[in-house]
Amino acid sequence: MAAELWVERLGLVSYGEALELQRRVARARISGEVSEDVLLLVEHPPVVTLGRSAKDAHLLVSGEMLAARGIELFEVERGGDVTFHGPGQLVGYPIIDLKRHRQDLHWYLRQVEQALIDALAEIGIPADRNPGLTGVWTAGRKIASIGVHARDWVTWHGFALNVTTDLSYFDLMVPCGIQAVTMTSVERELGARAPTADLVASAVVRTFGSVFSLEPREIGHLSIA
Repeated sequence: MAAELWVERLGLVSYGEALELQRRVARARISGEVSEDVLLLVEHPPVVTLGRSAKDAHLLVSGEMLAARGIELFEVERGGDVTFHGPGQLVGYPIIDLKRHRQDLHWYLRQVEQALIDALAEIGIPADRNPGLTGVWTAGRKIASIGVHARDWVTWHGFALNVTTDLSYFDLMVPCGIQAVTMTSVERELGARAPTADLVASAVVRTFGSVFSLEPREIGHLSIA
């Protein structure tokens, strides 16, 4: 029997709630309480997150100004710099036990990139890597950001793919610490031909399963103590 990828589509969830959930799932994956790899798919209200490499200068406004605009701010344990999550963005938190795959975080990052590249190809967007930088680009524009963390070779945090995201939020920062980067979205690249967010999510589920040699299985609520 093939190993499975349990997929839970959570809908719109606050960043803090999703962060606590993925930490709980990661602990359960480490302990063996959760027996298969998991992919949590969510959408967040507006939030800015600062990874371990974040530099103060890369957030161009104060925390008070963010709060005045209804944007939350979190410092988290993922790799990477500053980024934005918000409505119209497909955020994925893969909780993968790399002991069952390959104990190499660089390999894992490339696999996540490949899954997104393959999903974008399915919907008609040619995407690729930008050498030396983590994430996914199309025609020189960045369409997906990636930042991960792992303990005992179990991953959490993950990726953010811009689908119908209001890209003006990225003007509040130097996205991922990359100067002069141009952010884009599925909607901006495809216009009226853009698929729905659900179709984009389904493509991502298929390609994650393929890249990690897992059989995707949509589950209901993942019950964890």
